[in-house]
Amino acid sequence: MPVALALAGVLALALMVMLASDRLPALDELTDYRPKVPLRIYSAEGELLGEYGDERRSVVRIDQVPALMKNAVLAAEDSRFFEHGGIDFKGIARAALSNLFSGGRDQGASTITQQVARNFYLSSEKTYTRKIYEAMLALRIEESLTKEQILEVYMNQIFLGKRAYGFAAAARIYFGKTLDQLTPAEAAMLAGLPKAPSLYNPLVNPKRATERQHYILGRMHEIGSLTEAEYQAALKQTLRYASPAGELAQQAPYAAELARLLAYDLFKDDIYTAGISVHTTIRAAEQRVATAAVRQGVIDYDRRYGYRGPERYIDLPAGQAGAEALIEAALDETPDVEEFRTAVVLEADARAVRVSRGRGTVITISGDGLKFAAPALSDRAPVARRLKRGAVVRIAPLKSDWEITQLPEVQAALVACSPEDGAVRALVGGFDFSRNKFNRVTQAWRQPGSSFKPFIYSASLEKGFTPASVIDDAPFTVNPALTGGQVWEPKNYDGKFEGPMRMRQALAQSKNMVSIRILQAIGPRYAQDYIARFGFDEDKHPAYLTMALGAGSVTPWQMVGAYSVFANGGYRVEPYLITRITDASGRVLAQASPVKAGDENARAIDARNAFIMDSMLRGVVRNGTARRALSLNRGDLAGKTGTTNDSHDAWFAGYSPAVVAVTWVGHDQPRKLGDRETGGGLALPIWMTYMGKALAGVPEQTPTPPEGIVEVSGEFYYAESVPAGKAGPVNPGRSAEPPAPTAR
Repeated sequence: MPVALALAGVLALALMVMLASDRLPALDELTDYRPKVPLRIYSAEGELLGEYGDERRSVVRIDQVPALMKNAVLAAEDSRFFEHGGIDFKGIARAALSNLFSGGRDQGASTITQQVARNFYLSSEKTYTRKIYEAMLALRIEESLTKEQILEVYMNQIFLGKRAYGFAAAARIYFGKTLDQLTPAEAAMLAGLPKAPSLYNPLVNPKRATERQHYILGRMHEIGSLTEAEYQAALKQTLRYASPAGELAQQAPYAAELARLLAYDLFKDDIYTAGISVHTTIRAAEQRVATAAVRQGVIDYDRRYGYRGPERYIDLPAGQAGAEALIEAALDETPDVEEFRTAVVLEADARAVRVSRGRGTVITISGDGLKFAAPALSDRAPVARRLKRGAVVRIAPLKSDWEITQLPEVQAALVACSPEDGAVRALVGGFDFSRNKFNRVTQAWRQPGSSFKPFIYSASLEKGFTPASVIDDAPFTVNPALTGGQVWEPKNYDGKFEGPMRMRQALAQSKNMVSIRILQAIGPRYAQDYIARFGFDEDKHPAYLTMALGAGSVTPWQMVGAYSVFANGGYRVEPYLITRITDASGRVLAQASPVKAGDENARAIDARNAFIMDSMLRGVVRNGTARRALSLNRGDLAGKTGTTNDSHDAWFAGYSPAVVAVTWVGHDQPRKLGDRETGGGLALPIWMTYMGKALAGVPEQTPTPPEGIVEVSGEFYYAESVPAGKAGPVNPGRSAEPPAPTAR
């Protein structure tokens, strides 16, 4: 009877195998292995800016995998991999005995080949049918692929947590290293992940992960992969993990997202799985400084106007048990933003504030940590701003302690490029990408204010004006027909009028009356047509006298390209972000071919015009509204401040012959920045911080006057506009002056 039962069992098993054999899938996915590789965005130096795709994978050939990593994986998963034929019968017997004596089924016996079969073709359900299919697939895989090919597929395909697929990706994500940089302790930690990525994730379950790591190190020592000294050193090593995102990726999210969008326009959804790499013009060191400068500029402005109070309030019951769930919910709804951590106030008085960070973490803040928020602790503080139990607040590190702070409401942007060809060197589209992905460099249409005046001045040079032209800085009233609206009585920013002055001085001091008179003299229609040479949209700058004060709409992206014309001698270069796009094998799919300064087909304005405008814009830095930039100790800086009506927008657009940069500060929904806030006070310091880094080690450059420029008494003129003899400069501005103001 037992023999008959055994025979029946064997026959049944044979029948199952025969039936299963007919149903086995083809192995095309393995024999023609094409793993999903995410889109990656890189800086000019090759640093990772961003990664997009469900599976974060870095494909490596098996001969590129260090022996240390191979040995760690084999010790953890399949030490007899090179000895068995796909099924390890000795391993099965060992696992069966272990499970028998342990009373459970914890000890597995799946080989690496079986795991490959399961990952590609089967589910993870624990049934005998699946096991039979798995075993048969493993045998077929061993017939179709070499051991090295199987191991290569496994090393690249296995899921290791944190969206990491394959050990090369895991090494970068967990440790910020390449495979050949890993220590034995790090390799063993990664080798422990395939068994259960969530259970043995060292960031989530460090105790269990370390226990498994020590087990693997022991196995490596047993099979001779590690010497006794290496084994002991690995046991003692303290592991240091990489930040959640690459450091540069945290500094350039707006640039990475813009590059992704541009790549998507070309390749659509294929970009997320085909291993496409986008190589950008972003310079890593400059990008870091640009991001830090924008953030510091925003924070400095925000703190000047004091603490606004908690973000909101929640009703906390008196008992801790009931309060904890509400605190956790509040923290989930109000995520951390960089160093601005969310907390809920438990108790507050003038001496100390106790806040909860959830999960029983309570922080007591006192002393310097309360200075910024002190008004909210006063009994006289408005109820809506008072710090009290249930207040949802922001806290940030303060030396070795914490302080109560707040998220800034204002925004800022910076973009910089090379005036030679428009290559974008740094791009910061806002204060925080995770909170608001709106890119203010490319998407925000704002009034440029006085930073637009140089383009009106440039147009005037083509109409006979010179830097020495004298124009009256005096008030007048403008007819509605010339403004496109109501009666206009413009004023200078400081409310003062200084009478007749040279055009050079008027630009340096940003005199509104002079700009309006210049525009009236040359004609708004002419100016509207002229500014298109710089890349501006004519329809966004109506042909009215208000154009003289920058009442149209521009983006920082347009402004950096426009100012490049003054910096490079008069050539129109288009800002661009991507140098090339390559596929997984490195083949170039798309390549940038930027127009460069010097190509006469790209000339936007006369070289003489560019030279004179450059000299006038340098005057803005030397003795005008941008004098603050003199602290950079360079003589080749030029630019223009810009502050719009009611101080809604603050700009600085400036350059050296090597770099052009534009900075902007304002609210997304335009509102007043402050009574005395200006481009020179808000945007210029951000620009200076960035340019200090971008120009470090770059020699100063002195421009050479082009043919057709004549210097008389320290002033530059077109040759045909040289003043007669020594009598003084020709003065077309006087004759072009508008009529005296009318009384209204």
